[in-house]
Amino acid sequence: MTPLSLRPWLAAPALAAAAPEKAPYHLFNPAPRALLRELSTDRPDQTESPFAVDAGHFQVEMDFLNVTYDRRGTGGARSEVWNTAPINVKAGLLHNVDLQILLDSYLAVRAPERASGFGDITARLKVNLWGNDGGPTALAIMPFVKLPLDASNLRNGKTEGGVIVPLAVGLPGGWSLGLMTEVDFVSDNGGGYAAEWVNSITFSHDLTNRLGGYVEFFSATGSAWVVQADVGFTHAVTGDVQFDFGCNFGVTAAAPDCQPFAGLSWRF
Repeated sequence: MTPLSLRPWLAAPALAAAAPEKAPYHLFNPAPRALLRELSTDRPDQTESPFAVDAGHFQVEMDFLNVTYDRRGTGGARSEVWNTAPINVKAGLLHNVDLQILLDSYLAVRAPERASGFGDITARLKVNLWGNDGGPTALAIMPFVKLPLDASNLRNGKTEGGVIVPLAVGLPGGWSLGLMTEVDFVSDNGGGYAAEWVNSITFSHDLTNRLGGYVEFFSATGSAWVVQADVGFTHAVTGDVQFDFGCNFGVTAAAPDCQPFAGLSWRF
């Protein structure tokens, strides 16, 4: 989650001064724990974080369960998608670069025909351009590709991809702002590809020393215009473990009615 992870750097200039010391570390020469930055996650909001996992360390981010519910489909048909334990496994390659593997895990769909099985696998590379360890803003670029697994009733079997650009900004009064723009290249089912444009904005604030909250607005344009208004909360158990929960609510007819979720992030 981008915004909540930005504020510690604004309040800790000593960490910013120590940033150059991280350059020699890599996947096989981990950064010492004393130099690790505050835990930063790409969940639970849909706005990605510009902060990379420290070199030589790993991070697991997952939903316990993620449900998509929609009753505004064609003819008012109801659809449900149950995604059990989708997971994002990250590895810090360099002090400003991490590799991410996203697994859809097990899906059960009722739309209204039923289908179940394993979903897609996506690989992403996050390259932080600035602000990883200090400063009022942070920016990254994240190219990604969906692997062409065998087609099934849940997968189209096509190679798809795109690029994500997340930005984090510190605001007055303890607020944080996260912005994201993204271009996806998806199969048009006719042998070609079409572009989809995604944008989001998140505002967050700490509620207690361990509890944080956010509100978010998400938009995707392509074959349909999807707009969602999201709300969620994070609870820091330790400096390396965080629980979260929330719900994304559909605003336009093409968006699902609601997507409740609960999840966990763990760094080691």
